[in-house]
Amino acid sequence: MSLITTIILITLILSVILATVSFWLPQMNPDYEKLSPYECGFDPLGSARLPFSLRFFLIAILFLLFDLEIALLLPLPWGDQLASPLLTFLWASAVLILLTLGLIYEWLQGGLEWAE
Repeated sequence: MSLITTIILITLILSVILATVSFWLPQMNPDYEKLSPYECGFDPLGSARLPFSLRFFLIAILFLLFDLEIALLLPLPWGDQLASPLLTFLWASAVLILLTLGLIYEWLQGGLEWAE
């Protein structure tokens, strides 16, 4: 019991020390960009009807798609404990093949080209 108490005490002390140092250590030099609530590069006081580049939207959609792929394939290592691990492997392979074919199609169509 003494070992567990010592470990908990050390982690608490270390956490408190690191938290206080992290509040004292950084240099706070706020400027106009840091104080602005917008991070997209648009002027927050300008018109809200500015044209939006479709390339940014495409990159965001591709990021979400491959992020979703990771979320779908994350439980795959535990799939071998199911009744039919071969079926789990086939479904995961189908998802990967479908996303790879979609990426190849997007690449061949020139959708990933940033500059024309």
